[in-house]
Amino acid sequence: MGNDIKKKKKTSKRKKSKSLKIVIILFSFIILLGILGYFYLLGFTNNSRLGEGKINTKKAEAGEPVNILVMGVDIGDPGSKEASDPKRTDTMLVINYNPKTKNINMVSVPRDTRVTMNGKKIKINSAHAINGVNGSIAAVENLLGIEINNYAKIDYEGFRKVIDAIGGVEMDITRNMNYDDPSQNLHIHFQKGTTVHLDGKKAEEFFRWRKNNNGTGFADGDLGRIENQHKFISKVVEKVKSPSIIPKIPSILSTIPDYIETDMSPEEIIKYGYAVTKGDKSSINMITLQGEAKYIGNVSYFIYDREKNRDIVYTLKTGGTAQKDNNTEIDKSEIKIKVLNGTKVNGLAADCERKLKEMGYSNIVTGNGERRDFTKVRLKKDSSISTGEIENYLNIPNIEKNIQSDENFDIIILLGKDFANNRN
Repeated sequence: MGNDIKKKKKTSKRKKSKSLKIVIILFSFIILLGILGYFYLLGFTNNSRLGEGKINTKKAEAGEPVNILVMGVDIGDPGSKEASDPKRTDTMLVINYNPKTKNINMVSVPRDTRVTMNGKKIKINSAHAINGVNGSIAAVENLLGIEINNYAKIDYEGFRKVIDAIGGVEMDITRNMNYDDPSQNLHIHFQKGTTVHLDGKKAEEFFRWRKNNNGTGFADGDLGRIENQHKFISKVVEKVKSPSIIPKIPSILSTIPDYIETDMSPEEIIKYGYAVTKGDKSSINMITLQGEAKYIGNVSYFIYDREKNRDIVYTLKTGGTAQKDNNTEIDKSEIKIKVLNGTKVNGLAADCERKLKEMGYSNIVTGNGERRDFTKVRLKKDSSISTGEIENYLNIPNIEKNIQSDENFDIIILLGKDFANNRN
């Protein structure tokens, strides 16, 4: 029996020794990747994509919160192949990182946000086309009253390359997406209810989708698209935090210098990248600036609401924890909904009412309406209510959404034959 105990101890020691060796090898491998990464990222120092002259960022003090403006730029004039053509920002994101608390806040700036530049009212996405990176930085700083400490810029070619380098992501498709723009060779086709592997090309399509060929799409336009982008960014963060990313690191690091323009040093890039991969999910908050969509002079703008964004701006100035979008809920009992049955199917409006009550809505009126083939949702003018939850729960492939101001209801649902066909 004594010999058995000795054998078990030896076996246990060998197992511990083997485990320790594996940990040491893995740790050494990570250090090696870090060293390789450093030299890869030195490519930023001589990055040929940097060429706009001095960039007006204000470096943060060591240990203080930092604001990084991340910009995704469009292709410019679809008919031109000149790299120097003016390009607008298709996506603007202020990433706030607090090295003390490790909190990361990602604040999306709607591209249609109305700002003043050179004495003229413009959409904020035009600031880059007018004055490059400096124009975008100035526009965001003036809008929010904050300092931008660093920036990073990527175009759609770079976006595709980076997503391919990480191996793509899996995405659940929650609505039908069908859009074609031959001038940009952009063809978006995703089917609701499927799970799709998004490589670089497919990721670009998902990221850019806003409406369908028939005009259906997000009721709140770019705000809905931002919500889609947040879902995608969450998937990317999950991917880079997973062990499967380790063998892809050399490919990622060799891609970054060629396709991302930034004023960050290699050390800063590694530091911030490490913060994302090491932080838990609760430390990363995704927020969208609040305001309202409005037509001014036949131009669609997003009007920034300074009062509603007071907490977000405070967060960007102090590096605190911002409130996530999904925590800013509207009291569903206060939302007035009218449901009209536009078919010959009896009880359809009552069926819809039942489902809405299951979702927590209670202020509902039902009735009959004009005959129609397709369901339509109408929102009250200047409404901040999103119908995405209703659309998904009621299993309607694509709701056509119009803004109306002549009704005393927040949401009007006009049921068509498609709803009758899709009812459970």
